[in-house]
Amino acid sequence: MEDIEAIAALQDPVRRRLYEYVVAQGREVGRNEAAEAAGVARTLAAHHLDRLTEAGLLESGSRRLSGRSGPGAGRPAKVYTRARVERAVSLPARDYRTAAELLAEAAEEAGLDAGLCAAARRRGEALRDPAAPCGDLAEAMEVLAARGYEPRLEDTGEAASPVVRMRNCPFHAVAERFPPLVCGMNLALLEGLLGREGPLRARMDARPGECCVVVEDSKNHID
Repeated sequence: MEDIEAIAALQDPVRRRLYEYVVAQGREVGRNEAAEAAGVARTLAAHHLDRLTEAGLLESGSRRLSGRSGPGAGRPAKVYTRARVERAVSLPARDYRTAAELLAEAAEEAGLDAGLCAAARRRGEALRDPAAPCGDLAEAMEVLAARGYEPRLEDTGEAASPVVRMRNCPFHAVAERFPPLVCGMNLALLEGLLGREGPLRARMDARPGECCVVVEDSKNHID
């Protein structure tokens, strides 16, 4: 019931806009910023942000948005980030996570990493749309967004072109328990989805709280 109530909290259009904005930033967001982005008054934004926190969809904290400390720095402001807890609803209830964890545990114990990656790569190739291949990072981001990865461009600050990082791992719950196995599977899946011989490549570059894989132009890579 908690998951149903949490997801139901997004039925309000203003609340949903605020939630989607906070999620898209990938950082702490203050009430003023969220209100401006959603086009509503600060007091209304605060009400909805707190409701989202009560529902477990956001987490809240406080910090000085000025970046200063000490006298004259001002009072800490309330800030919000997306909650790391996953929400899912199925009627009647289903427990796919336990099945996935049991299969991952068995695969890891049996040393089936290579077979799993091969199957994931084939699945990625089957999911690829031959009529709309990913020719550049913008097209790749559309494909990744449709699969829930929440991609964003990150400037490397070097001569190389930007890379696509992903704020969300669709396999997060299982990856936390079996990181080498599941991250390897994820990489293989994206290799199949994007193509291994095309203009793009997927590679491992894990960061806390994000997907373990990044996507970049193949020309960035020098063997």
